[in-house]
Amino acid sequence: MDEAVSLLAALGDWPGARMLRASWVAYLLVNAAHILGIALLLGAILVLDVRLLGALSTAPLAVMGPLQVRVAACGMGLAVLTGLWLFSVRPAEYAANPAFLTKLALLAAACANIVLQHAHPAYRRAMQGGPVPARLRVSAALSLLLWLAVLVAGRWIGFA
Repeated sequence: MDEAVSLLAALGDWPGARMLRASWVAYLLVNAAHILGIALLLGAILVLDVRLLGALSTAPLAVMGPLQVRVAACGMGLAVLTGLWLFSVRPAEYAANPAFLTKLALLAAACANIVLQHAHPAYRRAMQGGPVPARLRVSAALSLLLWLAVLVAGRWIGFA
């Protein structure tokens, strides 16, 4: 336990965390970049999930799917980097925040769903223009729910 407390204290003392605490402009810009990452991630994932569920059927999945996946990956990278940076401003407080812990659990579940979905041969066939089987539709519906729950939990952090 002492090691975790020491690690959190060290994280809160790194130069990037000190910079964000000292400059409202820096904090504003990193926070805005975090929101942009979330927008790219969720926007792309939700469009892809809706398409996998059967809506937007005029858009060929083989064309729009790979683009949505790349945009989501870029958004995820930006959101994770900036999220870790924002976490470093008050790591001990966030680590004890039930909303933050809920967000992390939901994020882990959403990421696990992505890994399982993308590893399935039916996903690869669908992304090449093949049929979207029921199993993939269930995964897309779960993805929609999980990512929206991650978003809500993230907003809850400031109120918990």
